[in-house]
Amino acid sequence: MAHWGMFEVESAGGDVSAVHPYAGDSEPSPILGNLPGSVRHRARVSGPAVRRGWLESGPGPSDKRGADQFVPVSWDELLDLLAHELRRVVDTHGNRAIFGGSYGWASAGRFHHAQSQIHRFLNMLGGYTRSVHSYSLGATGVIMPRVVGTHWKLFARSTNWDVIADHTDLMVCFGGVPLKNTAVNSGGTSAHPTRGALDRFRDRGGEVVSISPLRDDLHGRCEWIAPIPGTDVAIMLALAYVLASEGLHDKAFLSRYCVGYDRFEDYLLGRTDGVPKTPGWASALSGVPAEQIAALARRMAGGRTMVTVTWSLQRVRFGEQAPWMGVTLAAMLGQIGLPGGGFGHGYGSMNEPGLAPVPYPLPTLFQGANPVPDFIPVAAISDLLLHPGEEFDYDGRRLTYPDIRLVHWAGGNPFHHHQDLARLRRALARPDTIVVHEPYWTPMARHADIVVPSTTSLERDDLACTRNDPLLVAMHRAVPRYADARDDYDTFAALAHRLGFGARFTEGRTAHQWIEHLYEQWRGFVLTDPAHLEAPPFGEFWRRGHVRMRTEDGLSLFSEFRDDPERNPLTTPSGRIEIFSADIDGFGYDDCAGHPRWYEPDEWLGGERAQRFPLHLIANQPKTRLHGQLDHGAVSQASKIRGREPIRIHPSDAAARGLGAGEVVRVFNDRGACLAGVVLDDQVRAGVVQLATGAWYDPLDPSDPDSMCVHGNPNVLTADVGASWLSHGCSGQHALVQVERFDGVLPPIKAFDPPL
Repeated sequence: MAHWGMFEVESAGGDVSAVHPYAGDSEPSPILGNLPGSVRHRARVSGPAVRRGWLESGPGPSDKRGADQFVPVSWDELLDLLAHELRRVVDTHGNRAIFGGSYGWASAGRFHHAQSQIHRFLNMLGGYTRSVHSYSLGATGVIMPRVVGTHWKLFARSTNWDVIADHTDLMVCFGGVPLKNTAVNSGGTSAHPTRGALDRFRDRGGEVVSISPLRDDLHGRCEWIAPIPGTDVAIMLALAYVLASEGLHDKAFLSRYCVGYDRFEDYLLGRTDGVPKTPGWASALSGVPAEQIAALARRMAGGRTMVTVTWSLQRVRFGEQAPWMGVTLAAMLGQIGLPGGGFGHGYGSMNEPGLAPVPYPLPTLFQGANPVPDFIPVAAISDLLLHPGEEFDYDGRRLTYPDIRLVHWAGGNPFHHHQDLARLRRALARPDTIVVHEPYWTPMARHADIVVPSTTSLERDDLACTRNDPLLVAMHRAVPRYADARDDYDTFAALAHRLGFGARFTEGRTAHQWIEHLYEQWRGFVLTDPAHLEAPPFGEFWRRGHVRMRTEDGLSLFSEFRDDPERNPLTTPSGRIEIFSADIDGFGYDDCAGHPRWYEPDEWLGGERAQRFPLHLIANQPKTRLHGQLDHGAVSQASKIRGREPIRIHPSDAAARGLGAGEVVRVFNDRGACLAGVVLDDQVRAGVVQLATGAWYDPLDPSDPDSMCVHGNPNVLTADVGASWLSHGCSGQHALVQVERFDGVLPPIKAFDPPL
């Protein structure tokens, strides 16, 4: 099992030679094609390594990270050096001086989950400064609990695809429903139902409106509305204006199930600021005809309507506003909680929304408690390292960035997720020591002082499951460990013994004994459910390869709340949907008010900055890999143009610059530049270019943080600015750029070559 599907492998010579998707998956992910040849690829970290400058001069800030040589060391040497450095930092600066970084996508396994392993270890060490939320959902993770009282239920207990296919008349999809993203789910997936559900929905007569600058953000027949990027909230407000001004809104629903609509309506109709949010007002901002907006609002009020907002819409400046406004628009229609109506967040963002959940806790490695209270929003890592001791606002609180001396990273590659890579590189020069556990020489590994060679999930046993898939899978090791790589569990166990808490960390169990222990804990939960399907003893499960769990089918989001809001209140201060939040209003933030509203983006085609950089770059998720994982794989490599990441551009924009398909271009702004290969595509709105994230960062001059990336990583172009003071969410989806032909000698791609 991997994040992108269940499969069996053939192996030869210590590597994967072929992959066979699970027969029960009607649409297996093509990303599985990146696996063959991945275990013994030249990009693997073959053994323990220490950066030469750190080894010779000792811990301390260094601008050599990312450009220095590495020295091979033995496992005993590495463990001794690392244990000594951890003890030095704790004894001298305290546990808050350690930042425990991890991003959770390293393995689908429940035990060898890098995030769980490192957090368990650091908690037993005495704690660490942590991060909260995610790059994918940084804004939503803060705003939605305040608006509807939950975050995880929006995905894990969302309205099922079968319910939408059977009951919805109209889907209005802000950001579309991108099928490419439904290839993956954190923890694994055994089925990919989105395409089939949309086909059944349309066959029944359902209609889909996709509001996105990219036509392929929705599969199949739809009405495509292509706005100027960043203006979705303006369009939503205009739709709401039509509902309110024509009496099409459900006043009874707003009165019983919501609070603060009157405050919002004053803004909507222009009573508070003198600007009615009419379709004409929104048309001037978005480029969408006013009559098209008005007609859509009336269609939405005329039948069972589902309003969906993708995660991409909140990965921008003021990212809280789109999901908040989406809920408000759905509330005005009065269909929240009804089968096929209401609101959805994340359909097409991952293979979780729309899938039925399992009713049991999943097998989980206990991580213990972190006694250190300090934390940061996950997208604030550069701020953390560059501004120790500085205060910052977050979700109504005033916090302080600790002085980080050691970064201990296991799982994930921030050079894929984070913005403004030149700034990130300068930030990574600040700590005394950076430790990275990695199977591959990713950009993060290259910026480490101590590199710990980790196994991949193909080289170890594990369990795999997720909260919205019916299968619990036995992940049998497919190939031997590569070279001198070790499981992170073995590494942390050895470190824990050196630091005096080895027995507590291991509890006397080997990795395989832990897997059996976690399974039996899960089995105990299942056996208490009188409707459980099967829960064989571990030995039988391990031989069979998987067991099927019961799922909760036919869910409609917030149906219990709609049935009885007094008995089933939301966990908001009012117990209802907070269209106006008195708490947020009281924070006094000038970039997030007490109700959803339009804020002019910092970077958009309607602003002054577009005079210098006239193309709007959408840096979205790739379709040929998961984030930056296995960028060297066959499927990912097949998409490259002359070795560079492809950039899609409208033919008219290409013609204006004298560009042809297959040419290499320089994409640039005042933050940085990268090379990319041209793909002409009239399914991209004119004035927009699309360059996916995930190409491994490959600077022309590794010693210069401002050097051009020759491989096509768009995060050299994005601004490292939080969504707002409320959330500090990632805003890396959009950036303004210019594009020109690259006429120089093409530099070689070195991203997958091990460092010296």
